[in-house]
Amino acid sequence: MLDPVTRPQATLAVRCSRALMSPWSRLSLLLVMLASAASAVLLYEPQRLLSAGWPPQIGGAGAVVLFALAYGLCTAAFVPRPILNLAAGALFGSQAGLAAAVAGTVLGAGIAFTLGRLLGQDALRPLLRGRWLTAADGQLSRHGFRSMLAIRLFPGVPFAAANYCSAVSRMGYAPFLLATGIGSVPNTAAYVVAGSEAASPTSPAFLLATGFIVLTGLAAAVVAWCKRHRLRGAAGR
Repeated sequence: MLDPVTRPQATLAVRCSRALMSPWSRLSLLLVMLASAASAVLLYEPQRLLSAGWPPQIGGAGAVVLFALAYGLCTAAFVPRPILNLAAGALFGSQAGLAAAVAGTVLGAGIAFTLGRLLGQDALRPLLRGRWLTAADGQLSRHGFRSMLAIRLFPGVPFAAANYCSAVSRMGYAPFLLATGIGSVPNTAAYVVAGSEAASPTSPAFLLATGFIVLTGLAAAVVAWCKRHRLRGAAGR
């Protein structure tokens, strides 16, 4: 039994802990973290890797691993992946650059998905009441791998937005990460090859990579248009 002096203090501690762990408090923490990460990106400008290059004192396999880690953190902080993919190709070549970029893509997606699932899902799921939002949530929850694979293969949805929106759904970790790893390879490879061949803009490899990027962009627009009408039809049922 707690004495009369200790009981109010324990009750206050319980109330404070409940308030701090409430869904909206966790969502607020997520928003603060994302805003801080975005501010850090604007301050340090990681896109300078394209012009300044990698630090010369870091080389070999360690540089590839370090780049993949930095890539994951940057994508979770809203750095556009095309910039990082071009940098990967320019710094490490096609093969090592692709390995680093895909690993960083999966890592960044996992970081964003974890943050969104732990800090944002409980607060945001009750807000999924609109017809389109409900239909999109149902699509991701029931057909997570297929839906995420389509999103990654046809890059029309921003990478970070897809990660955090998927975290709010009931999609599992395994289908999310697996679809991200598989689906991001073609488009990532095109940017990495373009970055590695940037010094030879008339080379067949550079032209093929650029053409693939343009075609997938057009395909993404078509898929997004068709998907919008399909979701509208599902929401109206």
